[in-house]
Amino acid sequence: MTDPIADMLTRIRNAIMARKAQIEVPASGLKERIAEILHEEGYLDGVQRTEEGGRAMLTLTLRYGSDNQSAIQSLRRVSRPGQRRYVSCADIPRVRSGLGIAILSTSRGVLTDRQARKLGVGGELLCEVW
Repeated sequence: MTDPIADMLTRIRNAIMARKAQIEVPASGLKERIAEILHEEGYLDGVQRTEEGGRAMLTLTLRYGSDNQSAIQSLRRVSRPGQRRYVSCADIPRVRSGLGIAILSTSRGVLTDRQARKLGVGGELLCEVW
């Protein structure tokens, strides 16, 4: 697999369209941190790491509102293996005028756009969620 982060985002997007309650994705440290950020920001109901047959998996519980509307309207992969996108602290985009989040991989770890601006660090712009 060339881009495991894009695979995770696509699995989430497909599960939302199919109205699934939970999905499983192969685990890695970076994907687990991205899922934790989505949980902290209120886009996911839960993140759990499980071990199945010697393989680590992440079980993501999707969040839906009372009208069966998903908390995630859109997921967009920004930096890709063929075209990396790095931003400085001053150039971190505001997603939907602050209504969404951007997830960055920085020297201080994987952070949201707000956390990166507060710490004054830039990095690789992984994805945008709203």
